[in-house]
Amino acid sequence: MKRNFLTLAAAGLIVFGGFAVVQAQSPRGGGARGHGLERLTEGLNLTPDQQAKVQPIIDQAQPKIAEIHREARQKMKAVMASTVSQIRPLLTPEQQKKLDENAHHGRMKGREGPGDTMED
Repeated sequence: MKRNFLTLAAAGLIVFGGFAVVQAQSPRGGGARGHGLERLTEGLNLTPDQQAKVQPIIDQAQPKIAEIHREARQKMKAVMASTVSQIRPLLTPEQQKKLDENAHHGRMKGREGPGDTMED
């Protein structure tokens, strides 16, 4: 049983780290702007005229996508906090320390800029 909880905690930390990668690719992540148009241009061989018409559509969608990412991030944080709070009492002090260090490392990897904190 204890092993299952540890596995769940490890999986959660991996998911959290994976989410940080997705976040880095979001419209808010530095340098991501324009990637949607680049992918469409390359994949569909868009003409310059088509690119000019598609870009405003992509620009209009970006705030909506950013909001979805923000909401998902908040929900994920709540689930992870609840999971860790249930697992933590089952661990030895040494395991708790390791869990805390892993969680801190995941938070630091997930930061994209000064305004992007875990309290979003």
